[in-house]
Amino acid sequence: MSHPLFETGFYGRLRQQAGSEWHAYVRHDFVQQLGQGMLQPAAFRHYLTQDYLFLLHFARAWGLLISKLSEPAALRSATASLNAIVSELPLHLAYCQQWGISEAAMASEPEAMETINYTRYVLDVGHTGDALELMTALMPCVAGYAEIGLTLLDDTATRFEGNPYAAWIENYGDESYLSGVGSSLLLFETLAQQRAGEQRFDRLAEIFTTATRLEAAFWQMGLNHAADFQVSP
Repeated sequence: MSHPLFETGFYGRLRQQAGSEWHAYVRHDFVQQLGQGMLQPAAFRHYLTQDYLFLLHFARAWGLLISKLSEPAALRSATASLNAIVSELPLHLAYCQQWGISEAAMASEPEAMETINYTRYVLDVGHTGDALELMTALMPCVAGYAEIGLTLLDDTATRFEGNPYAAWIENYGDESYLSGVGSSLLLFETLAQQRAGEQRFDRLAEIFTTATRLEAAFWQMGLNHAADFQVSP
């Protein structure tokens, strides 16, 4: 199985520039507890609900990206990513139902501030910037989740037997999923070359690192919710 390369190209430079912020995201306590099967169910359920709301805005962001592209190959690639997100929603709903969470319950749940902060930031970058800036804001999620999943899959400390989160982890070993991530990385590298990414590195690194911080805050949101849940009367 071929895995996306996370440390090469323009994406790799942005990832390296994010430094400790990137490590705080991909090695977050939420992720570690999930891999060990020790994560509080309340944290995971809250994350699942907010992730559903997040995906709706993420799909909008990919639609906005498509509107900023004109080259046929780029349009095909971005459209495939949007279709993958839309197709993922029923799978996400089915998975949430296994955790006792209905679509109606998720749709009626208020967006957490972490969800609002992250999704509106990405959309604001998209509305005020070009396709390269928008895709830079999208990539910490697109490629970061793949890196997190593959790291958990390869980590000997990850527990699969009896781990209620094993199915979530194993999703990231799916060949079609990894292929989609690889296509997104390729499109991103193409846009960076076409749109003088090197000359804009500082601004793009700022966008990438900000989105990375917002990803880490999304994990922390789940842990905070579980802590609040435990102390509630």
